[in-house]
Amino acid sequence: MRVARESAARRLRAFIGQSWAIRSNQVRAAGCSARRRLLKRLLLETNVQVTRIEVPDIGDYKNIPVIEVMVEVGQRVEQEQSLVMLESDKATMDVPSPIAGVIKELMVAVGDTVSEGALIALIESEGERRGGAVPVPAAAAAAHDLTRPEADVTAAPMQVPAPTPELESAPAPLHRTPAREGELHRDSHASPSVRKLARELGVEISRVQGTGPKQRVTSEDVTAFVRNAMATSPGTPTVSTPPVSANGAELGLLPWPKVDFAKFGPVDSQPLSRIKKISGANLHRNWVMIPHVTNNDEADITELEALRVQLNKEHEKAGVKFTMLAFLIKAVVAALKKFPAFNASLDGDNLVFKQYYHVGFAADTPNGLVVPVIRDADKKGLVDIAKEMTELSKAARDGKLKPDQMQGGCFSISSLGGVGGTHFTPLINAPEVAILGVSRSAMKPVWDGKQFVPRLILPLSLSFDHRAVDGAEAARFNAYLGAVLGDFRRIVL
Repeated sequence: MRVARESAARRLRAFIGQSWAIRSNQVRAAGCSARRRLLKRLLLETNVQVTRIEVPDIGDYKNIPVIEVMVEVGQRVEQEQSLVMLESDKATMDVPSPIAGVIKELMVAVGDTVSEGALIALIESEGERRGGAVPVPAAAAAAHDLTRPEADVTAAPMQVPAPTPELESAPAPLHRTPAREGELHRDSHASPSVRKLARELGVEISRVQGTGPKQRVTSEDVTAFVRNAMATSPGTPTVSTPPVSANGAELGLLPWPKVDFAKFGPVDSQPLSRIKKISGANLHRNWVMIPHVTNNDEADITELEALRVQLNKEHEKAGVKFTMLAFLIKAVVAALKKFPAFNASLDGDNLVFKQYYHVGFAADTPNGLVVPVIRDADKKGLVDIAKEMTELSKAARDGKLKPDQMQGGCFSISSLGGVGGTHFTPLINAPEVAILGVSRSAMKPVWDGKQFVPRLILPLSLSFDHRAVDGAEAARFNAYLGAVLGDFRRIVL
C-alpha cells in the first residue's frame, strides 16, 4: 500500500509539473475542480512558497500593452531582474522581480494588456525573502489564479496580415466607415487616452467601430470617424464641438493630396512610433484649439554663462554638469511667482491658479518628444535641479520614464540651444497656458552708452494662450525673465 501511494504521488507530481508551463487561460479552460484539488494537494505536500508578481503602481495608465517578455518558465531570475516590458503612451517601463527565484508560471504574453495589480508571474522564492516581497503558499496562489476572473489581463488575438493592396494614385481609406446613425457599439473598448481624445473631439466612443485587437477603439479610429463624418455629412450632430479634420474640409480648404510616391522613385514607408502618434495628436489638438501668440525677446547672458562655466569646473569631480536649462528653470520659477497667470490652467470659465511650481522640459529621444517634469522647482537649488535633469534626460533616452515623471507640469521649456535657430513658435502643452522656447545664444554687438561691446545674447520665444493671458502681460513676463537671466542676483528678490 505504501509503495502504491508513493507511485501515485510521483505520477501526480509529473502530471501537475506539466501544468506549470500551461498559460493561465489554458488552465482556466481545463480547470475542473479535480485539477484544483490535485494542485492543492501536491503543493501542500511539497510546501512550496510562491510569490505573486503583479504590475506595480504605474500612475493613471490602464490597459498598457506588453511588448516584451524577458523570461520563460523554469528560468532562474535574480532580484530586480526585469520580467516584462510595458509600453505606455509616452514611455516604456520594465516590471522587475522583487525576489530571486524560479519562474513557475507566466501569466502574460506579448500583445496582452495589463493594468496596475495585474498578475504577471508566479515565482518560487529562494532562501530568505528580500525587497519586501510577500510569498504566499503556492496552493493558495494557484487556487486563486484558477478561480479569478480574467479582468486583469486581456489577451490579444493572433494578427493575420491582410494582403497588400496595389498602390493607386488615390487609395481607399484604410479605416472602417463610421457607424450609421443610431448604430451603437455599447461594449466599445478603448484606453483612457483614446477616450480623452474622443471627448475632446466631441465624439461618442460608442459610435466608433474599433479596428484594434478585439475590436478595441484606437486613436486612429476616432480621427477617422471624425474625418469620415465631415466628408459624408458635415452637419451631423454626432460631433458636438468643432472637430479636427485631416482633409481641412471644415476650413474650406482643398482636400489633402493623395499621392502614390512610388511612381516618382524608390520609397521606404515606416510606421510612426507610439510616442509620435500620441504626441502628434496632442500637438495637433493644442495648435487648433488654443489661440497661440508668441512674444519674442532676448536676454543678455554674458555673466550667467561665465558663472555656469565656473560652476562646472568647481563641481567637475562631483560629476554635476550645469546646463543653461537649469538656470532657465530657476529663472522661470521667479517669473511665474511674479506673474501667476502663467502658472495657471483654464477649467471651463475658471482660471485655476496653482500654488506649486512644477516645470517641464522637452527631451528629444529616438522615439519622439517627451516632457519630463521637475517637481517643486522653487524648493530645489541649482545642484539638485542639474542632477535631476541629468537623471530624467537619461531615463527619457532609454525609454524608462515613469508616468508620474511626466505629469503635473505647470509650465514647459523647449530648448533648441544645442541645435540652432534664432526664434520659433513652441506649441503649448495643454492644459498649461504658456511655454518658453529657447534658441541658440550668439555674440552680438550691444551699445553700452559709450561704445559697442560684444555680449552673449539668448533668444527667448514665449508662446501663450491668449484666452488666459494678454499680450502686454506676456511682454512683461518675457522682459522680467530676461532681466533675471541678465543679473541672476535678482533670483533672490
